[in-house]
Amino acid sequence: MNWQNIKEQLLKFLKEEVEKTGLKKVVVGISGGLDSAVVAVLCKEVFGDNMSGVLMPSHFSSDSSALDAVELCEKFDIKYETVEIAPMVKGYFDNYDTKADSLRIGNLSARMRMSVLYDISARDNSLVVGTSNKSEILLGYGTIFGDIACAINPIGEMYKTDEFEFARFLGVTDAIINKNPSADLWDGQSDEEELGYTYSTMDEVLKQIVDENISKEDLIKSGVEENLIDMLNYRIKANAFKGKLPTIASINFS
Repeated sequence: MNWQNIKEQLLKFLKEEVEKTGLKKVVVGISGGLDSAVVAVLCKEVFGDNMSGVLMPSHFSSDSSALDAVELCEKFDIKYETVEIAPMVKGYFDNYDTKADSLRIGNLSARMRMSVLYDISARDNSLVVGTSNKSEILLGYGTIFGDIACAINPIGEMYKTDEFEFARFLGVTDAIINKNPSADLWDGQSDEEELGYTYSTMDEVLKQIVDENISKEDLIKSGVEENLIDMLNYRIKANAFKGKLPTIASINFS
């Protein structure tokens, strides 16, 4: 792929879309993961000191996540602040439901982070830039009104496996590129373990289903596992609502 051309397209997208709003600043949540690193580096190049990062560790975040996020910010001279979300999340569950499972705690953590980002965007008169890639969006692997929420998203058409190459092109730190993908919503959480397949395996089939419109029958003939095809098709359909605005009832007042 021509990564320089893709980079220029995304820089142009960021510049033009923010200008349309009349704002001059952007804010990005930086998790220590690949997606937010790529977006942060792009935003830094476009907006300079008008771009700020926010680190939002919780009591479940791995120590390496914060360290990797700080290393990225220092390499690219990205100004950042840290907001601990643990007291917010614990305050809710300790008072209302001490038996909540990891999924609920993870989802609230994602929504709390986005609440923080939008509050900071209001404080600084800036725009929240999203960090969800195409693989995650198609699979519904994100929290609605949480990490999926944003004003604009520069990487929503980029598959996760392609993003690794793009990150290397941008100079993202090795610690981030080499780590296993994780939303870091609870201790030991792994995207690929939960989904049951690696992103490289899923992306190869997703591209054929979504971009090339290849049928299930033809995919099976080519050697693709039927369970994988069914899982991907199910997740695409079941989670499509996450990428849409709320449906508003149409009323006939006559």
